[in-house]
Amino acid sequence: MINRTESALNRKFDLLLAMEEAGKLKPRKGNRAMRKMFNNKLALVGLVVFLIITLSSVFAPFLVDHDPQKIDLRGMLQEPSSEHLFGTDKTGRDVFSRVLYGGRVSILVGLGSALIAAFIGVGIGSYAGYKGGWVDLLALRMSEILMAFPQIILVLLLVSIVGQSLLNLIFIFVLTGWGPMYRLTRAQFLSLREEEYVQALRSFGLSTSVICYKHILPNALGPIAVNITLTTAMFILAEAGLSFLGLGVPLNIPTWGNILNVAQDLRVLQNYWWLWLPVGMVISLFVMSINFIGDGLRDSADPTQQG
Repeated sequence: MINRTESALNRKFDLLLAMEEAGKLKPRKGNRAMRKMFNNKLALVGLVVFLIITLSSVFAPFLVDHDPQKIDLRGMLQEPSSEHLFGTDKTGRDVFSRVLYGGRVSILVGLGSALIAAFIGVGIGSYAGYKGGWVDLLALRMSEILMAFPQIILVLLLVSIVGQSLLNLIFIFVLTGWGPMYRLTRAQFLSLREEEYVQALRSFGLSTSVICYKHILPNALGPIAVNITLTTAMFILAEAGLSFLGLGVPLNIPTWGNILNVAQDLRVLQNYWWLWLPVGMVISLFVMSINFIGDGLRDSADPTQQG
């Protein structure tokens, strides 16, 4: 029975070897996680939408001729046309240019705050999860205090204390956002530090920082990248909500939330749909695209779902 099994395996091996020599069997090149990511149609759609909106905002000066801050009282509340794609607002400013320029600030607040919060949370969580001690205890208690409050309540409280400005809003988002990232990284490191390769690295006498940030951290980047995308979407929605209420970025700076601020008027909602509908659709599409990208990253980073 054993000889029969061995002969069958040998025949399969010889067949594969012959196919490889004939050029019919070619090894699959590239990273498996990236292939999984690009095979996800929703993730690809999300990536395309994300790039279109982001690049349009970055290169807004080359795409629009109208100044987003220029007031034209003779062109107030004009409907969408070839000259003004999204119409004009109550003071005659071009809504399309305001949406593009506003995307610069909104994306900066959302993505910038998420990246800074991730840098702080991952930096502390990596060391604390591997080493433990008083650093872990202090960071854990601080994150628990911040996460004990509903985030929107805490953000509103901090805005009323530090005041309204772009930098203050980024500071508030970072302060309220590093905790979940820290706890996620810490949980990953508590599991990974018991792996055999970590024990081997420790036995070779490598320093704690080298083991944490060079050898363990790359194996924990999958869930962290997913969390960054979700945090970015959450911060963009939070900025839009705060600016809609007049508590976010100052109203003189065009952001998606500040453009939506005019929708507080019932007359605007009923009669001037172009003042709020286009920017609302842009926000929805951008947040959905980030969530699609996050789902794709989650599926590609999960080893149990990789074929």
